Amino acid sequence: MNKFSHIDLRVTHMESVLPFYEKLLPALGFRRTYHSADWRVFAAEGELPSVAYFAITEDPEHRPNRNLIGFWAKDREEVDAIAQLVQENGGTVTAGPKLFPISPTYYAVYFEDPCGNAYEIVHRLN
Repeated sequence: MNKFSHIDLRVTHMESVLPFYEKLLPALGFRRTYHSADWRVFAAEGELPSVAYFAITEDPEHRPNRNLIGFWAKDREEVDAIAQLVQENGGTVTAGPKLFPISPTYYAVYFEDPCGNAYEIVHRLN
């Protein structure tokens, strides 16, 4: 059983990053929304609370750190597509997309949201 439940993410300015996440998260399978005054919630298919979700809230004092959130890609084309989506929607690609020396098939892109929160999407066969 996959024990993953959710991510609670802080961003410095909701208005400036929400368009980025409204493009990125649906592309990663978080298509259902449950927004409130303080939180923007993007959930995977299914019903809460039994599905994974990504919740975003504003915290003007937030400072990105060296934490990284990683996602699986079904193939290299999906990695490339996410890299393009990031660049077109205000994010920053920090490395890749390319093969990394983690394993012979580790194809990934590393990127940051407009606030500097770090991510990776990877496809690998072994």
